[in-house]
Amino acid sequence: MKPRLYLETTVPSYLTSRPSRDLIVAGHQQITREWREKRTGAFQIYISQLVIDEASAGDPAAAHEWLKAIQDLPLLDITPDAIAAVHGMSFLVTWNCVHIANAAIAKALAWICREHGFECPVICTPEELMGE
Repeated sequence: MKPRLYLETTVPSYLTSRPSRDLIVAGHQQITREWREKRTGAFQIYISQLVIDEASAGDPAAAHEWLKAIQDLPLLDITPDAIAAVHGMSFLVTWNCVHIANAAIAKALAWICREHGFECPVICTPEELMGE
């Protein structure tokens, strides 16, 4: 059985946005494209209505591309608790390294999940799931 993966909004954003002049963002965009081409088949990928709502906001042309990129992914029910943990995701994939894929925050999230009887998914970037 393939590992279950929750795809946070920043990943389809990097996948579909115009190439950035910022070298770090451009690198993330390229890694995201490579990850999609080479690795997404190794996972059962899910999103939630939150991802759709965030993808739908802003520039209509960009929103159209985001929604097209995620249109076939199954939706997880939104819960008052951490969506990815409640639904037993193995991974939560994001490029948001300030608020989500952050070592200090991940440690706190793991503690909160355990306190509520859930296993915390591994929080990582697409780069960390590139495999071999």
